[in-house]
Amino acid sequence: MEQKLIHTPDGVRDLYGTELRAKKNTEKKIIEKFRMYGYKEIETPAFEYFDIFSNEIGTTPSRELYKFFDKEGDTLVLRPDFTPSIARCASKYFLENGEEARLCYSGRAYNNTLSLQGKLKETTQVGAEFINDGKADADADVLAMVIETMKEIGFKDFTVSIGQVDFFKGLCDEAGLDDDAIARLREQISVKNYFGAAEFLSEHNVSDKIQELLLKSGDVLDADELNVLIDETGNEKSKKALLRLKEVYELMELQGLSQYISIDLGMLSKFHYYTGIIFKAYTYGAADAVVKGGRYDGLLEKFGKKAPAIGCVFLLDDIMSALNALGLIEDDDESPEVIEYTDADREEAFKKIAALRASGKPAYGRHCRR
Repeated sequence: MEQKLIHTPDGVRDLYGTELRAKKNTEKKIIEKFRMYGYKEIETPAFEYFDIFSNEIGTTPSRELYKFFDKEGDTLVLRPDFTPSIARCASKYFLENGEEARLCYSGRAYNNTLSLQGKLKETTQVGAEFINDGKADADADVLAMVIETMKEIGFKDFTVSIGQVDFFKGLCDEAGLDDDAIARLREQISVKNYFGAAEFLSEHNVSDKIQELLLKSGDVLDADELNVLIDETGNEKSKKALLRLKEVYELMELQGLSQYISIDLGMLSKFHYYTGIIFKAYTYGAADAVVKGGRYDGLLEKFGKKAPAIGCVFLLDDIMSALNALGLIEDDDESPEVIEYTDADREEAFKKIAALRASGKPAYGRHCRR
């Protein structure tokens, strides 16, 4: 028992020294870049009512939540995801006169799952939510902010992959697939198992044309290939999704940032509240995406305010691992100057220590008996 008390549970860890300082400096850079785009910080509780993250809202499965009860018997959960919390807060305090809200945050999120394969269950997330603007310009504005922030924190080689969940949803509707079938197909495509997806679609008697389009969703496209796919797509919902994607891409070209963008229609999220464009940023030194985000136009309505929204989240722990792997973390932690003193020169030492601190240099005293 005594040995166990000095260790942390699985999925969490202690941070200190240079590693912690670098993490805090990176967090500060991200928040400051958000501020340059007009975002204001917001803080929400670490735990919320269970219903904020229910299946109906489309967030984390119940089995992956850390749940507990308050004294009234209500079920509470540690937040696994900030977006529903921000949506709840925005619905309560903002949007009264139809104005937009640009909100950003940083804090811990908690995911109680056994399938993380060495990943953390307690993570630090830094994100932003742009609420009450449904235009493609808002999508492009958030993507531009993600790209500029990635550069600000030190990354040079990275890609922001963008997709469109409505392309997939429109094809599934056209194929007449029910919710269970869509969930299974989503799982196959999201892990890039196109052989399994093709077999599944054949078993469900999906037409060759729709099968071809669904399986094409796994391809990474350039602008010309996207135009061809737009012409090949028949149903209105999927075509509209592709046209929106094209508009966003053209807006990124106007800002000189399209070289960072790739189009991946096979990108799907476990969060079902996403309604349009979704995106992930990848870089060397990280096994998975270090930034995620997308549009969630139906989420705020769950909390009483109908408003479109798009957001992004920087996964700070994964970002720090990538920066470390690339050798981009500098040890700028200045060592303090130690002033030794005796009873006789104590007053002079105190003045020297105060002067050093006033000049911005860390210092402390050490009493010596001699």
